[in-house]
This record gives sequence, structure tokens and C-alpha cells, in this order.
Amino acid sequence: MSESKSEYALLARFEAAAGEEAALADFLTASLEAAREEPGMTTWFALRFDESSFGIFDTFPDQTGRQAHLEGEIAQALLADEDDLLADEPTIERVDVLAAMHAD
Repeated sequence: MSESKSEYALLARFEAAAGEEAALADFLTASLEAAREEPGMTTWFALRFDESSFGIFDTFPDQTGRQAHLEGEIAQALLADEDDLLADEPTIERVDVLAAMHAD
């Protein structure tokens, strides 16, 4: 893929600790502002798969942006609250986007 705005991506999945589903949903929703401020990110989505399973899918134009995000504000804040919010360690996969459409 050449000159793509979102060739590189991350798919993170989280399982909320018992009773922390609303708190994790609130954390992810509140993280939108930090995502908007983060340079090198093309798209960012907070996801809910079911009552207690959540995720983040975000894309980057290059591997540098993807790596910076892994060390950025959202990741640090989630890891700081990990023991309270999450049932287990998050699963984070580095994935490559094969095709994307961005509406302007």
C-alpha cells in the first residue's frame, strides 16, 4: 500500500474486571480527547464487543506513529489503572491494513 493514511494499525482487546464495565467504558470514551491530540494517528475507535469485552482499533501512516502510540498517554493511563479496571492483561496486536476508505 503506498501513501496510505492508515497502513499500520493496532487492535487492543480488554476484559473489564467484574463490576468495572461502566468504568472501563467511561475511561475509553474519555480517551477520545487524548487520541485527538496525539500526533501520528489517523483513526481511533473505542469498541465494545459485549457487556464486559472492549477494545481500541487505531491506525497510523507509519510504524513510528504506531510505536509512539504504544508509549503514549492513553496506553500509560490504561496501564496505570489496569489492576482496577481489567480482569487480565490487555491483548494488543499489531496489524496491517490491507484497504481503507477515509471520507473527508
